[in-house]
Amino acid sequence: MRRTSLALLVVVVFGFAAACGKKQPPVARPTTPPPATTGAAGTTPTRPPTPPEPVPEPVTIPADPTVTSGDMSARSIDEINKQSPFQPVLFALDSEEIDARGQAALQNNAQILKQYGTWVLTIEGHCDERGTPEYNLALGERRAIAARDYLVSLGVAPDRLKTVSYGNEFPFDPAHTEEAYSQNRRAHFVVTAK
Repeated sequence: MRRTSLALLVVVVFGFAAACGKKQPPVARPTTPPPATTGAAGTTPTRPPTPPEPVPEPVTIPADPTVTSGDMSARSIDEINKQSPFQPVLFALDSEEIDARGQAALQNNAQILKQYGTWVLTIEGHCDERGTPEYNLALGERRAIAARDYLVSLGVAPDRLKTVSYGNEFPFDPAHTEEAYSQNRRAHFVVTAK
């Protein structure tokens, strides 16, 4: 009886250890912000920060004629994403703040979304390789949410925008240089439905 109990305990412990060791894939985050939470007793609820104000004078970014020419609604989702008309938003180190260049890119992206009113986007948040996996997943999520909130402030319906964080899992440039890092700190836009 004792040996049976000991053997069962060993099997359970090894099964638990094996289950804990598996790396789980990133999960898409909900598109609505979490409800306000309260901290310690007696503190006021916290609210997510408001998106930054749009640039007063829109910056004109010339469109790539090979991407935007023709009727994109006739293309498949794979074709649209292969030659994406959406511009990424790049971020400074350890930041989810959208600068003027990022605001201009988002204004361009909002115009495309208004032109193709049925498209649904997933906004992917990415980081460079510095920082822990947990930190990078959280920062990538904040970047994706900041881009989503800015698009919503420009009139894009929130139900057309989903967010996901990949942290540093999918670098745009795998080099270990400042130039590569600056390209990897981004919000990337993928059409997931049309």
